Amino acid sequence: MRIDAYNQISQMYGVGKSKKTGHTGNIGSTGTMDQVSFSSIGKDMQIAKAALAKTPDVRKEKVDAIKTAIQNGTYEVSNESFAEKLVSAYNNRGI
Repeated sequence: MRIDAYNQISQMYGVGKSKKTGHTGNIGSTGTMDQVSFSSIGKDMQIAKAALAKTPDVRKEKVDAIKTAIQNGTYEVSNESFAEKLVSAYNNRGI
């Protein structure tokens, strides 16, 4: 398709141009006002969304505590917990 031909045709017919009428104002205004109301679930979701926006993605104090424990050699991982998570990851690998 030739784009230049389309552009020439659209210029001939004035496609994409808006015409100004010179008349401004409210045409057919009835004086009524639209109203919007949110359900309690919607309001709760807005509150939760605002709370999440204020919460940091990483809990720095918890990360620092784990880093310190690793550096000191006092961080311990439960063998049972590690094995359960390893098996779970293997089962959920999506193959």
